[in-house]
Amino acid sequence: MPKVVDVRPAGPLDDAPDGILAARAADGDVAAFEALVYRHGALMRVYAAKVLGSEAEADDVVQDVFIQAWGQFDRLHDPRAVRSWLMRMVSNRSIERIRKRKDHVSVDDWDAPTKATESPEHVVEVRMQLGALSAVVDRLPEMQRQCWALKEIGGVPYADIAEQLDIPISTVRGQLARARRTIIQEMEAWR
Repeated sequence: MPKVVDVRPAGPLDDAPDGILAARAADGDVAAFEALVYRHGALMRVYAAKVLGSEAEADDVVQDVFIQAWGQFDRLHDPRAVRSWLMRMVSNRSIERIRKRKDHVSVDDWDAPTKATESPEHVVEVRMQLGALSAVVDRLPEMQRQCWALKEIGGVPYADIAEQLDIPISTVRGQLARARRTIIQEMEAWR
């Protein structure tokens, strides 16, 4: 992945805390919003690209999140938590994209089955298992679902999950343990 280089000249808001920038962006200050984009955009893009496996999709997700954020800064309860709020939106939007990918399968992507594991029966069984897993994950409490998706889908390290969600690492471990326990119990019939 190419290194992101900030070619923008330094501005008066570059050193302002996120809380001040978010409050100003909520009031419609474009310069404050731009400072937040330059401050957090690269991390958001790298994370989305890692989760999605596509830089083009990552760019789309980050752009969508910033458009959404621009209209929702006034709803941000703690303006100092801008980074975790933006990262949470990127995570959710990336997971939505992955789910939509699974829903759309092109006929052109299918070749004639060549192995027993690619038989129509096996394909149907795998789809049913994935559907059941998706339903179980959807029923998890929000924090467990986010931790699980970041770790299991995105491969994000515990420390980064803790930072993105603004929770202690021990909480990340606990949420993951509970999520995994629930998934194992709920998916027992598929073993």
